Amino acid sequence: MKRGLKVLASLVVLGGLALGAAAQTASAGRYDSAIQAKVVQELAKKQQFRNLQASTEDGIVTLTGTVDLYQHKLDAAKKIRKADKVQGVRNLIEVAGKNVSDAQLEAQLDRKLYYDRIGYDNLFNFVGVSVKDGVVTLTGETRSDVGRDSAVAIANTMPGVKDVVDNIKVGPVSGFDDDIRLRATRAIYRDPVLSRYAIDPALPIRIVVDNGKLTLFGTVASKMDKDVAGIRASQVFGVFSVQNNLQVAKES
Repeated sequence: MKRGLKVLASLVVLGGLALGAAAQTASAGRYDSAIQAKVVQELAKKQQFRNLQASTEDGIVTLTGTVDLYQHKLDAAKKIRKADKVQGVRNLIEVAGKNVSDAQLEAQLDRKLYYDRIGYDNLFNFVGVSVKDGVVTLTGETRSDVGRDSAVAIANTMPGVKDVVDNIKVGPVSGFDDDIRLRATRAIYRDPVLSRYAIDPALPIRIVVDNGKLTLFGTVASKMDKDVAGIRASQVFGVFSVQNNLQVAKES
């Protein structure tokens, strides 16, 4: 008898949940016409959304069509997500802009990222890029969220990019690490053998510090330069370990 009552109680609870879900769906669906009209109106305001279409069901907006840049795909979904009564957005937009080979796209992005944020903290950022079928994957580490966001924005707005995978790590906020960064910068760029690298505004020897662990990235002219940079980095007070990932120009 008790078992039967428990089963009955469970059925009542499940039935209540099902009715609640159905009611919620019905409630969302009642605004579909108003949402659809608003979405069409918003898309018509921007020239970059001229080839987009939208459909609405139960408060969920599905976006289809084509745009020229990957950033426009992101912007469209963001804009519609903010519309009143919208419960969610399915972004099925395709990027159908300029066709660029993977090799060319990778080279263009690599150069853009190399010169990104000159005069700020670019010295302490290293972002690598690879491209496969128009899909860009970003890796590496930046000192701050600003550095990562800047790198992602470059990829998002590059003609030919179909999608962007952000695997960039942001280093922890640490005054201790910042002190190491400054000491390492002085030790490396003031060394008589390495000082010529300071002429390049992009500062090609990148110094990445994460919880006292220092890693060198970039490209130098000779193995001697690579070895000297590694020695200077290892002599910096407070450094726990050094990983020398510098590439020699003739080898890269």
